[in-house]
Amino acid sequence: MFIISYILTLVCVLVSVAFVTLLERSVLGYIQLRKGPNKVGYMGLLQPFSDGIKLFFKEQTYPYFSNFVIYYFSPVFMLMLSFSLWSLFPFLVNVYNFNFGVLFFLCCTGMGVYGVLLSGWSSNSNYALLGGIRAVAQTISYEVSMALILVCFLICIFSFNFLDFMKYQVYGWFILFSFPLFFCWFSSCLAETNRSPFDFAEGESELVSGFNVEYSSGGFAFIFLSEYMNIIFMSMLCCVIFLGCDLYSIMFFIKLTFLAFMFIWTRGTLPRYRYDKLMYLTWKMFLPLSLSYLLFLSGVLLFIV
Repeated sequence: MFIISYILTLVCVLVSVAFVTLLERSVLGYIQLRKGPNKVGYMGLLQPFSDGIKLFFKEQTYPYFSNFVIYYFSPVFMLMLSFSLWSLFPFLVNVYNFNFGVLFFLCCTGMGVYGVLLSGWSSNSNYALLGGIRAVAQTISYEVSMALILVCFLICIFSFNFLDFMKYQVYGWFILFSFPLFFCWFSSCLAETNRSPFDFAEGESELVSGFNVEYSSGGFAFIFLSEYMNIIFMSMLCCVIFLGCDLYSIMFFIKLTFLAFMFIWTRGTLPRYRYDKLMYLTWKMFLPLSLSYLLFLSGVLLFIV
């Protein structure tokens, strides 16, 4: 039953990825005062499936001088990491009883750097390598502040289990006393998932398409799926940590959808950051703020206890 439940979760996530891409294209269309995809199926609902079929049936090309084994398996590695992240979904009847779920999450996000770096390096292309190096520097920098923000809440719930966030937010959400931390966390999520305005790994204006420039067909589709699965997972995590984690109600999924919409909204609104400002943001602003909150919360808890 555990395996069947996990497979069903993954199928639902993959279907939701398809519709998040449709939502993104439609929302960006309205933001830019144009029509989004609206021809294939009713209101364009079949567009993601036609895109998927097109991607997987296209010819698989690879650079002649690439390190072929690593080039071929790094998208698969990225997709497997995203799949393993979704085993953390806090079911009330757990698929896996993760008492150390937060640590597993930090391990998986740390490993995600290797997928981007290997796919960029193994392509043996200067543009792809530059994109991979940018992504590594960016992701490692933002992981520090992200981990510290998580620690702030772990000392509030005294547990590494995501389900305990639900028990401690029955009478009030954590966002009520940590509003600045929510924006730090959301910005770190944008940087972790290489989304605009922090999409330096795929900067089209200077790197053609960044670390995935040499990929086509299935390899590109796997990278694409991995990125959007991570976006939905980070939205879910925002709901769990800040917005109540009320798994019994439909509101949990409405909040999740709104946060996924915020990822798209940010892309349509903000221009790309300058790279040095991106690094300045995490080391000079997010890190001191999260450390200050950590000291404040630990002091308050010591005083109460």
